Amino acid sequence: MSDHPIVMHARLGAKEGKRDALAANLLRAAATMDAATACRLYVVSTTDSDPNGVWVTEIWDSPEDHAASLKQPETQKLIAETMPLIAEFPQRGPTLSVLGGKGAR
Repeated sequence: MSDHPIVMHARLGAKEGKRDALAANLLRAAATMDAATACRLYVVSTTDSDPNGVWVTEIWDSPEDHAASLKQPETQKLIAETMPLIAEFPQRGPTLSVLGGKGAR
């Protein structure tokens, strides 16, 4: 298990005209994270300069906690509903280990 929380930041590319629907599904996923105590942050964002991009930033207590969240039935259902909206799968940067800072724990 990781000694530090991890940060993941990824861009998902929506199919043309589906960015709002993709963002809405990811916001539904964010709402389910309220019950996931190991999820410290789950933020969905967009930018006007990228009409198809939706960004997700997450902080988890460990990689194992994140992996376990993906196996939850409600998460599996949301993934299945979201897949048809995605044209470009996540472009992820490296998974980062949190050392500290405001909101890090």
